[in-house]
Amino acid sequence: MRSEESKHPGRPHRRGAHGDHETHRRGHRGGRRGRAPRGDVRNAVLALLAEEPMHGYQLMHAIADRTGGRWTPSPGAIYPTLSQLEDEGLITITRDAGRKLATITDAGREQATAKAEGSADPFAGFDEESPSTDLRGLTEQLHGAVRQVARAGSDDQRAAAAQILADARKGIYLLLAEGPGAED
Repeated sequence: MRSEESKHPGRPHRRGAHGDHETHRRGHRGGRRGRAPRGDVRNAVLALLAEEPMHGYQLMHAIADRTGGRWTPSPGAIYPTLSQLEDEGLITITRDAGRKLATITDAGREQATAKAEGSADPFAGFDEESPSTDLRGLTEQLHGAVRQVARAGSDDQRAAAAQILADARKGIYLLLAEGPGAED
């Protein structure tokens, strides 16, 4: 990692108190779609479990539903959070038909109530009124189509697919270079 240079020309390379890049620490909700700060995952999980016990998979979908699909935490965000909350005595995890069911404890309910009164709603930063395009889903669909061409396509089809992908990548970078509201 570069110490003095920035990956972004014209922007100095800075580190926060814990070695994090300041842009990373400030980049929640305004940056990439679908991500939220770690504390928000915790608060969202506690808020949902205060309503009813859920499995990790249910929690991921409940968060996605509450945010209109704008925030879908990964298993890598949900399951460590559940483990931490269990270690802190805020939830209990029991086996239910081979799946782990998370249930909030009294201490967890108290913390969820205190967080709800003293903090912002963990779901509030994802405005359901603003339009959203599911680029992640579209990318996954494209990936599936490309895999099919790679497996079953002829040499000519693979070459054509490679050209389509190269053109799409260039087009997307051009879109970014033109900036918001650029006219065709």
